[in-house]
Amino acid sequence: MLSTIHGGCFQERDATKSDPRYSAAEPIVHDSNAKGDGHQRSAQFRLHGSSTSTDDDNCLGAAMADFPMDPQNAKMLISSIDLGCSEEVLSIVAMLSVQNVFYRPKEKQAQADSKKAKFHQPEGDHLTLLTVYNAWKANNYANAWCYENFIQARSMRRAQDVRKQLLGIMDRYKHEVVSAGRDYNRVRRAICSGFFRNAAKKDPQEGYKTLVEGTPVYIHPSSALFNRNPEWVVYNELLLTTREYCHTVTSIEPKWLIEVAPQFFKVADANKISKRKKQEKIEPLFNKYEPKDEWRLSKIKRNARSSQTFG
Repeated sequence: MLSTIHGGCFQERDATKSDPRYSAAEPIVHDSNAKGDGHQRSAQFRLHGSSTSTDDDNCLGAAMADFPMDPQNAKMLISSIDLGCSEEVLSIVAMLSVQNVFYRPKEKQAQADSKKAKFHQPEGDHLTLLTVYNAWKANNYANAWCYENFIQARSMRRAQDVRKQLLGIMDRYKHEVVSAGRDYNRVRRAICSGFFRNAAKKDPQEGYKTLVEGTPVYIHPSSALFNRNPEWVVYNELLLTTREYCHTVTSIEPKWLIEVAPQFFKVADANKISKRKKQEKIEPLFNKYEPKDEWRLSKIKRNARSSQTFG
C-alpha cells in the first residue's frame, strides 16, 4: 500500500518472506506504564526500535529498556545521543512526563493564552515545551516566574526531578549529554525517531490523515501548530472529543521517516505504480506474532492506559 510523497511514494516493505528480519516489525500495544520484567520490556523496545534482528538492534533494545519510560520516549532519547541533541531531548522527555504545565483560569483565559503564545515555536509543541523549560531555568527556576506566565510550578518541579533522574541514568551508562544549540532539525529528527508510528500527512480536503491507517485527524486547538498546517507531522497521542485530535505535535520532513524507520517506510518508484496505487494508504510490515489488526489505532486506543512514567 502506498502514500504519495514528493512525486514518489511511501511503500510497505515486502514482509511476506520467511526472512526473520521481518518478523517483528509491526506495531505492538505497549503498556504505557512500562511495566513487566526486564526481558519483556527489552523485547518490546527491540520491536519498537529495530529494523532487523542484529546485535546492534539488541543493544538498542537493551539500552532503551534502561530508561523508565515508554518505548517512544526511550527511542527518542537514545537517538538524541547519536544526533548530538541529548541536552534538549532530556528536557523534552522530562516535560512530557508531567501533566499539562500550562494553566488557564476562567477569569483570565485571554491573558493566559497570550502568555502561552509567546512560548510557541514554529516547529511545534515539543520545542515549545523545551522553550518553557529553558526560560524557567534562565529565571532561576522561580515560582514567581511561573505565576506570571500561567505555568504550573509544581509540574515544572516534577519535570526537573525527572530530568535529574534521567541525567543520572545517562551518566551511569556514560552517555554523552550534548546540546544542538539552535539546530532544531536534530531535535525534530530525534522526535521523529521515537514517534514515527504516529506520523500524519496533511489531507488536501481537510485536516490530516495518519500514514499507518489513513484515519482522519486534526491538530488540537491548543497546539503551537494550530492553523499553521505543516505538510507532515508526528504526534504523541490522539484525543477523541468531537473529532480525533493530535496532541503534542511536531512538524517533520518526510525523508526522516525513511531514515529513522526503514523497516516501516521506503520510497517507491513513482514510474512503476498506478495513479490509484499512489492514493492508497500504507500499512506496517506483517507480524506473524500478532493478530491481523492489532496495530490499528482503534486497537491501541482501546488498550491504552494513562501514562505514569515516573514516581
